[in-house]
Amino acid sequence: MKFLTATDRYIARLVLVPMLGVFVLAASLLMLDKMLRLFDFVAAQGGPVTVVFKMLANLLPEYASLAIPLGLMLGILFAFRKLAMSSELDVMRAVGLSYTRMLRVPYLFTIALALLNLAIVSYVQPLARYYYEQLNFELQSGALGASIKIGEFNTLQDKTALRIDESRDGGRDLRGIFARVATSTGDTMVVTAREGRFFANRDAPDTVILRLSDGQMVQSGPGITTPRVLSFTSQDLPIDLPRVERFRKRGGAEREYFLPELLRIGWSDNSTPLVRAESRASLNYRLVEVVMMLLLPLLAVALAVPPKRSSSALGVFLSIVMVVAYHKVNQYGQDVASLGRIDPMLALWVPFVLFAALIVWMYWRIAYVPGGQPIGGLERVFAKASHALKRLFARRRLPADHAPRGPAQQQQGDAGAA
Repeated sequence: MKFLTATDRYIARLVLVPMLGVFVLAASLLMLDKMLRLFDFVAAQGGPVTVVFKMLANLLPEYASLAIPLGLMLGILFAFRKLAMSSELDVMRAVGLSYTRMLRVPYLFTIALALLNLAIVSYVQPLARYYYEQLNFELQSGALGASIKIGEFNTLQDKTALRIDESRDGGRDLRGIFARVATSTGDTMVVTAREGRFFANRDAPDTVILRLSDGQMVQSGPGITTPRVLSFTSQDLPIDLPRVERFRKRGGAEREYFLPELLRIGWSDNSTPLVRAESRASLNYRLVEVVMMLLLPLLAVALAVPPKRSSSALGVFLSIVMVVAYHKVNQYGQDVASLGRIDPMLALWVPFVLFAALIVWMYWRIAYVPGGQPIGGLERVFAKASHALKRLFARRRLPADHAPRGPAQQQQGDAGAA
């Protein structure tokens, strides 16, 4: 006897396509919102555009931890909704397949994705978050080669003031250059040039060469009675780069710790009470988010089957609201538990037990109660509201010829008929 029958493979195909589609769509929407803010931030810092995509890649594991459960639930929901709308579900039930038996393949997907999500929140997400903070630090400190701001005076190493009027060819061709350099002997050089280019200095990595063309140099100082003026066709001006501090080690925030590290810190006597509270809250938050995935197939089936002779999509809307709302409740519970105001077990696992009890009751109603509909009352209210809106809009779109006539219009119509 095969473990997966033809019906199981058919359900697998129905689940897989929408699940992948929802996952890609949810992750894309979350990343697009962040991308706009990152572009503004990088542009304000004068950094390269490529760093935006590096930062987004490091945020992808964080978004995947939410997109994977959402895609799993909606994939199963859309699959069973399609079976219900095409009456295939009734045929399967008639031949002896129960809802629990039909959930064999969805639970295979669930177990695999739950293990994947556990690996993401345990190791991948903390490491990616650390790299994201490192890119953020390097961008602000100039370690990523932040470009000179055009049209503004830029101070480098407190002894060089540089202003560039125009930049072309991606920053390679500079026009309208003014520089004021203070030397170690106390002299001052003021340089103007029509154009210039930056070149790397292999002999001194902390220094770049600004090669100027068609300009003048004025040198003055305490030992120079008359300023020296020099016109040049080509002149190399060494510019010292600002010193860049090293980024801290991983572990500056609880989100950067691996799951075993949180377990060790949360129950260590050497940690402060606040650090222990933050570690325990983060540990329980990650675990409860993964464990909840095991109940998502039951919720999806309970909300996927609409009432007979109904095509209402209320279950789809309600499923998204429930999952997102539960995620926000967990985030609030983690924040409160991180402050030490409440035990993390109470803040995170009590909502889980209540939500799990609601899901089990909904599934029991749809699977084992004849004619049971867990959201039947909401479906009826939703149907009445939709019908009322349809009648309202139908009256507004009613043509003028079919509009009810007043007494004056009726008398004119009678006179015309006579």
